[in-house]
Amino acid sequence: MVVSEETQAITASDSFRLSAPIQAHGEQLSELTLRRPTPQEARAIKVLPYKVDKDEAISLDLDAAAKYISVCAGIPPSSVNQLDLADLNTLAWQVAGFFMMPASGTLKA
Repeated sequence: MVVSEETQAITASDSFRLSAPIQAHGEQLSELTLRRPTPQEARAIKVLPYKVDKDEAISLDLDAAAKYISVCAGIPPSSVNQLDLADLNTLAWQVAGFFMMPASGTLKA
């Protein structure tokens, strides 16, 4: 997986500024904060936010990623549907990144 500088930057920060505001819980939001999903949440969603094909290429499972964005940002699925496509893509890759790197940011042998 190639991680863009923008994705690396939002992984390190607490919030992501949306290119267009969305409505959630009766409020207009201009930024979202994603937290790491818990193992319990991942088991409840029952699918990873990405797929690995036979050539080991990684691609997003956009439906699954949208479920994780809803849970991890604390917004309803209808609010995820309001996201600009570029924001959806960036947030989906951020969610996928949670599954590819340990919380500490270092790999254990």
